[in-house]
Amino acid sequence: MQQSNLAIIVTLAFSIVGVCGDYFLKLASQQKDSLRSPWFYVGFVLYASTAFGWLFVMKHLKLATVSMVYSVSMVLLLTTMGVVFFQESLSSLEIVGLVMAVGALLLLTRFS
Repeated sequence: MQQSNLAIIVTLAFSIVGVCGDYFLKLASQQKDSLRSPWFYVGFVLYASTAFGWLFVMKHLKLATVSMVYSVSMVLLLTTMGVVFFQESLSSLEIVGLVMAVGALLLLTRFS
């Protein structure tokens, strides 16, 4: 496997870890004292745990590619989490935006 392909897979994995962190931060935000909630600390640790792997990713991919892969995967994963776990709804314009985000990712990875 090429290093750049592995770097994209690592980026996607970090997106999943980041979404898990966001899940716990969302739980913490629903508490009276959010910063003292155990959920806040779990979310914080999950975010911090990805810092080491970003060094590997940034050695093998352009920053523009990293940011697009990470951003689009985070948007899709967070949207899914909001709909599934927090019963948030999506408007038709938001769905169009998600489709456009995926299209942008495909274009960027095709030409980078």
